[in-house]
Amino acid sequence: MKILVVDDHPLILEGLHHVLKLLDGDVRVLDAQTDDARRLAQAHPDAVLMLLGLTPPDEHGFALLGDLRSRYPGIPVVVLSSSDGRAEIVRAMDFGAAGFIPKRASKELIVSALRLVLMGGVYVPRARFEETASESRAPTAGRTAAANRSSTTPRDLGLTDRQAQVLALVLEGKPNKVICRELRLAEGTVKIHVAAILRALNVGTRTQAVIEAARLGLTFDGTALHADPPARSHSG
Repeated sequence: MKILVVDDHPLILEGLHHVLKLLDGDVRVLDAQTDDARRLAQAHPDAVLMLLGLTPPDEHGFALLGDLRSRYPGIPVVVLSSSDGRAEIVRAMDFGAAGFIPKRASKELIVSALRLVLMGGVYVPRARFEETASESRAPTAGRTAAANRSSTTPRDLGLTDRQAQVLALVLEGKPNKVICRELRLAEGTVKIHVAAILRALNVGTRTQAVIEAARLGLTFDGTALHADPPARSHSG
């Protein structure tokens, strides 16, 4: 499988080559500096993942993230950042990132987080995630019961099958127009479904929906979204 890495620091690029080999012995890592990110994605549309290095505040970097998600929606983008500020995390998720990993994270955490993303999950740092979640409105009784389980399904939240399909695409960072096209729905219908999803999750924005889905361990066909991936055994 191909993984694309974009960063302007040669040492980080070199280090990520070694870390990503821990994901899969057959992984092919292709790297580029920021100015060549679009060219790299265009040349390898079959890549399963892109890691994008950012140094907030970086208006150019966030604009690049948004552009990459718009042009190449089939390639999930995980932000590698020198900062783990809550504002940066939320902004990255707003631009469609599938995850946000601080550059100081251990190689074990990076590998586990990327495994989660490759399974269709979303990764955000636990400490900042919990800080953000604590500022959300109090959950309803139904959501509290669901959150106490090991995982939650859209049906547990009272969502229909169609709303679950819309939610899955929202969690991939796809805008309403793309959701309309993929599900063959009118834009007004998608907006109604999104509004119902936000109510079910008791949040006000799509970014908060992503974070709340991770907090609940929301499961789609057996794949859960978590704030932190489970620890993996590293025994011989």
